[in-house]
Amino acid sequence: MHKLTLKELSAQLQSRKISAAELATLFLDRIEASDLNAFLHVDRELTLAQAKAADARLAGNDAGPLTGIPIAHKDIFVTRGWRTTAGSKMLENYVSPFDATVVEQFNAAGTVTLGKLNCDEFAMGSGNENSHYGPVKNPWDKTAVPGGSSGGSAAAVAARLAPAATATDTGGSIRQPASLCGVTGIKPTYGSVSRFGMIAFASSLDQGGPIAKTAEDCGLLLNAMTGFDERDSTSMQRPRENFNCALNNTLQGLRIGVPKEFFGAGLAADVEQAVRAALAEFEKLGATLVDISLPKTELSIPVYYVIAPAEASSNLSRFDGVRYGHRAADYKDLADMYKKSRAEGFGDEVKRRILVGSYVLSHGYYDAYYLQAQKIRRLIAQDFQSALEGDNRQCDVIMGPVAPTVAWDLGDKTDDPVANYLADIFTLSTSLAGLPGMSIPCGFGQGEKNGKRPVGLQIIGKYFDEARLLNVAHQFQQATDWHLREPA
Repeated sequence: MHKLTLKELSAQLQSRKISAAELATLFLDRIEASDLNAFLHVDRELTLAQAKAADARLAGNDAGPLTGIPIAHKDIFVTRGWRTTAGSKMLENYVSPFDATVVEQFNAAGTVTLGKLNCDEFAMGSGNENSHYGPVKNPWDKTAVPGGSSGGSAAAVAARLAPAATATDTGGSIRQPASLCGVTGIKPTYGSVSRFGMIAFASSLDQGGPIAKTAEDCGLLLNAMTGFDERDSTSMQRPRENFNCALNNTLQGLRIGVPKEFFGAGLAADVEQAVRAALAEFEKLGATLVDISLPKTELSIPVYYVIAPAEASSNLSRFDGVRYGHRAADYKDLADMYKKSRAEGFGDEVKRRILVGSYVLSHGYYDAYYLQAQKIRRLIAQDFQSALEGDNRQCDVIMGPVAPTVAWDLGDKTDDPVANYLADIFTLSTSLAGLPGMSIPCGFGQGEKNGKRPVGLQIIGKYFDEARLLNVAHQFQQATDWHLREPA
C-alpha cells in the first residue's frame, strides 16, 4: 500500500478499501522504524485525529482527491500542534499559534499531517548537513547526503515514509534534493504559492512546492497549494487552474532547449550520460533538441550569494531572544543578550550568510555589490526570456542536469562552503528569474566511493507554464520507469 501513487491511494480511500486512519498508521509505523533522521516531530495522536476527521469526510459527500492522503511538511512551514524549528536551535521548542497558508490549504483539502521534516537550518544549505538536529541520510546510500535544503522531504518520499511532502526552493532546494534522492519535485513560478507562514530566508526567491513520486502526483498537490493570498504581498492574483489538465498531450513537435553552459567543465561524466540518455528518450517521443545559450549562468552563483544573504540578514534580524526563540541564560544587558542569544541560537552557515548579507548592504558597499547583483539578476532573466518567450523564441522548455554530481558522502563538503554552493550552479539561475522548474529521475551515477546514486533531469519553463512542465515530465514517466525505482 505504501508504494502506491497519490492517485492510487485516493482511489483506495474513496472506495473504502482502506481507511485514512489505517493508512496514516501504516506510514507512522514506517517513520518510527526509520533511521534516516528525516522527521523532526511526529505526534501519532494528532495525526490519527486528523485521519478520523478525514474518514468522516470520506463517509459523507465532502471528500476531494486528497482527502485522507498522508502528507509531511518541511519544518519551514509553521503548523499549529507540531513544533516548527526551521532546523535551528533558535526555534528549538517553538509551536506556532497559527498555520501557514500552505498548511491551511492542505488541511482544507482533507490531507493528514504525518509530521515535520528535517531541513538545513533556515533552509540554508545544499546537503541537509546544516540542521541543528543532525543530517538526513540518503535512503539510496546512507553514507550520502540527500541534498538540501529540503533533504528531509526528498528522503521521506524516496523511502516511502510519506507519499508526498511539502518543500521550499530558494536556489534549488526542491529540485536538487529531488534529484539526489530519485523523486519528482517542482518549484512553481515565484508568487504562485503563498509565503505566509513560511519562515523567510530570502523573500524575493523563496517559493513553496511539492515533492512526490510522479509528475501527476505533483500536479495534484499543486492544485491544492497554489492560489492568491492577500496576506502575502508577492502572491500573484491569478485564476485557479488544474495543473494536470495537459498531462496526456503529445510531445510531437516540442522544442527542447539544451544550454551549452549546463554541459561544460564541472559536470560529472555519469550525470551527463544519464541526462543525455533522457534527452534521447524525449527525441523518441517526438521532441526536437535545440542548442541554446544562457551566457549569464556562471554569474548566478555570485549574484545569488549576494542577494540571498542580504535578504536573510534582514529576515533573521527578528530572532533576537526577545519575543520568541532561543534566549541566552546569562547576560549583562540587552545588547549582550542579543549577541549571546544569536551566537548560541544560529549555526555556522546561518551566521556566515548573515555576515555576508550585512556586509553587502552596508554603507559604501550597497552600490558595489547589492545593486550590481540586482542588475545582473535582470540580465539572467532576460537570457531565459530570449529563449522561451515571444515570436522569436528558440524553444518551449529547457532541459539539463539538476546538479553537477550525484549525492556526495556525508561530511565531504562540510569544511568547504564554496563547494556546497557550487552544487546549485544549474538551479540558481531559474530561481533568480522566478521561473518554474522541476526535477524528475532519469538514471543513476556511481558516485565517488559507493554504489549507484540517483540523477535528476531538470525541466525549466516560461512563467506560469507548470502544466506544460508536468505534461513533459508525465510523458517521460510513461515511457520510462526511473520514477518507480525504490531504494532497498
